Order: sequence, then structure tokens, then C-alpha cells
Amino acid sequence: MDKHRRNLIKAGASAAVGSMLMGQNLAQAQSGAPTPAVTPLAGKIGMRLATATIAGGAPTVIVVLDDGRIVDLKSAAQRQNVALGFDGASMLALVASGNAGLAQVKAVADRAAQDAGLPSLGQASLMSPIPRPDRNIYCVGWNYLDHFEEGKNARADKVVQTLPDHPVFFSKATHTMNGPFDPIPHDITNSNTTDWEAELAVVIGQRGRNIQEADAMDYVFGYAAYNDTTSREIQQKRHGGQWFKGKSLDGHGPMGPWIVTAAGVKLDDVRVICRVNGVEKQNASYRQMYFKIPRIIAELSRGMTLEAGDIIATGTPSGVGFARTPPEFLKPGDMLETEITGVGIIRNPIKSEV
Repeated sequence: MDKHRRNLIKAGASAAVGSMLMGQNLAQAQSGAPTPAVTPLAGKIGMRLATATIAGGAPTVIVVLDDGRIVDLKSAAQRQNVALGFDGASMLALVASGNAGLAQVKAVADRAAQDAGLPSLGQASLMSPIPRPDRNIYCVGWNYLDHFEEGKNARADKVVQTLPDHPVFFSKATHTMNGPFDPIPHDITNSNTTDWEAELAVVIGQRGRNIQEADAMDYVFGYAAYNDTTSREIQQKRHGGQWFKGKSLDGHGPMGPWIVTAAGVKLDDVRVICRVNGVEKQNASYRQMYFKIPRIIAELSRGMTLEAGDIIATGTPSGVGFARTPPEFLKPGDMLETEITGVGIIRNPIKSEV
């Protein structure tokens, strides 16, 4: 991997996003939810890449500019007579296209940004950036020391009492993926112990195996907000205490509102925040993360291949519901808000299925 070349392409993408704004609040978005504020990008570099429908059309990849306008990548390329080297309607195809794809996105968005008639973000309905992942979402457990400690007494399984020397990995099924403003289903006949876990999601940008920690960041395509929504009763008290089912109910993994490419995020400035009905429940810095992203990627890829488009949820800080006194759980009508500072905010209502 030519690090210099990759960094040049990432940095060059900054021209696609125009001048910086200070968290402008835009008009109403889909389903009455407020359009997410366009958070200024770190160092004026990077891009916000989203999957959306516009005016009821088919899903497509869009570039979200700092001024709240959007570039429909596929349509803009057609107007410019540019043959994209990937499917402009697929985020997975864009991620897999690597540096060449990023360079095309930059060039198309640069030219489109000069068009005064571009639609606004409020005219788009945002989906998950990767609406249907090719593979399960990888997750890291107990990656904030305070979260590990808060759960020791509340967990049904008391076997693990000291933080492991290596990251704890598990996965969530692909149908857990949910949009940034879509409802999270709640079925009281299955479980009434739905809990929140705000997390920073990492999107892998290229295939790798046995990735060295020193090289790991070259494999990061970008970042998004993610909530590892969990049914605690199913996770801890059913199925032998194995986490997979309690973590894998449909719609229990909202992500978005977009992917900010790696060069647009200063990790040391990132905070992971969760609110329920406007009340803050979690708030921690990336710097408090026990196993940082390079270590996570190196450990996960040891003897196991990661693919472009793989998603890694990097762990949640303290403040989850089941560890509170008394325990707190999400209920129909609640609004779950997940914020990754410098990246974006997702808001998901809890909706009864019964």
C-alpha cells in the first residue's frame, strides 16, 4: 500500500465538500425527523457519503456538502458524461473501488458543486449508508473499562471478572442493519429488555488478512454512528448466554447518517454519546477506548480475512440501561439518539410490533 498516494487522494477529496459550516440545522427530513446537522469536517478534508432516495427514486449514493446540498453521484456522472468505475447506486461498490473510485467521486462532486440548482439534504430520505451488508457486522465487547466494570454485577454470567488481554469479538446478523431515522422494532412478547449501546462504526476499505497494527489505519475507509441495540434477556439468559441472538434481532443496529471518509475524522476529538428522549445516557471519548482501532483491526484480521465494506462496531462506553439502578430499558414511543461528534447523529424511534 502506497500510504502517500492514498493520503493524497483522501485529502484531495476535500474540494468536493466546499466551505465549512458550524453545525447548520436544516429543514425537515423523512418521516418528520429533522434533517441531521452537517457537522464541520476535521481539517476541511474528507467527504460525507450517504445512501438515499431522492423524490421517491431508487436508492443511490450521494455526497453531502458542507452547505447542506447533495450530489447524486450516479446522476451527476451521467450529466458529465463520466463512466464511473463502480455502480454509483451502491456504497459497497464504491468502497471496493478503492483509490480510483474516490478520485472519481472527487472529480464528479467538484464539478457538480458549481451547480446552483443542486437539491438540499432535506429533499433526500437517508438510508443506512450500507443498507444490506454482505457479511455480519463485527462488534467489540467490553472496550471501555468503565462499561466492563459497570456490568460485572449486573451480568448474568459472572465468569469473566477481569478485562481480557485481547479484544472480545462477536457479530450481529445482517438484518439488524437499520436506517439512521427508521424505527427500531419492539416485540414485548419476545423481550421487554431492549437496551442502548452507542458506538463508533469503522468501515473497512480493502481486503486484508494478518494486518499489522502499524498499517491498520490504511485499511479504514471511513466512520459512522452506530447503535448496537441489544435485547438483554435474550443475550444473557437464553441460548446458553451466547450473545449472538440477543444482539441480532431485526432492525437492532441503526447506522448513519452517512460515512465520513477516514481523512475527515480526528479520532482523538471524537466522543460517543447516547440520549434517550433527550436525556444523556452515555458520553465518552475515543481516547478512553481500551483497544484502539489499529489493535482491533490487527487482532480481528489475524488469520481471518476482512473484506472491503466490512463494518466493525468498536464498543460502547458506560451508561447502558441494564447496569443502572434500577435497570432502564427502551419502550415503544422512546426516541434513541446516537451521536458521534465530528461524524453525525442518528435518531431512531422505538416502535411496537404488537
